[in-house]
Amino acid sequence: MEINQRYTDKFRRDYDLVQRALKNDQQAYTQLLGFYHDSMFFMLNRMVSNESDAEDLTIEAFTKAFNNLEKYNSAYAFSTWLFKIATNNCIDFLRSNKNKNKNISIDQDAKGPDFFPESFHITALTQNPEERLIDTQKEQILRRVVEMLHPDNSKIVKMRYFDDLSYKDIAEKVGIPLGTVKARLYRAKKLMLEILKSSSDDFDF
Repeated sequence: MEINQRYTDKFRRDYDLVQRALKNDQQAYTQLLGFYHDSMFFMLNRMVSNESDAEDLTIEAFTKAFNNLEKYNSAYAFSTWLFKIATNNCIDFLRSNKNKNKNISIDQDAKGPDFFPESFHITALTQNPEERLIDTQKEQILRRVVEMLHPDNSKIVKMRYFDDLSYKDIAEKVGIPLGTVKARLYRAKKLMLEILKSSSDDFDF
């Protein structure tokens, strides 16, 4: 499609990012999410009046959009298409009352496999230059995704995985119960995994 002069700079920017994303450009997905995450979250939070549900719905909307980019009609603004997906998804959520059926065992999940793989940790002495480059790229992507989380969740993810603090230390520093720390980390890891999955099917962690 040839972009007509009548289209805005924002339209052109999004169109270019969509084309790059269709070619599995990881940064294009990240930029699209970064441009619209906050405004979508605020819209959905007004609809459901619950920040946790709004954050989940935000990631679900991006996931659906990214998995169906080939269906996007470039005759319309990408943001219009994206927010329509988010609105429809939220309406379905409200109708089904999914928020009444959530049961999460925080302690059990906290003992399970860590979201951040063992291979992600520093192993420079045993890696060749290509492997170190791959790990560096993974770290950069993870850090970008962490910045897209709700500030409260982003803060404790950094403290846990980048500063290597214990759950107890985080609870004391932030001033919240230990269970709340585990709950936020569980939710943050879930959302990060959804972002990474939607961004690239062949991105292997």
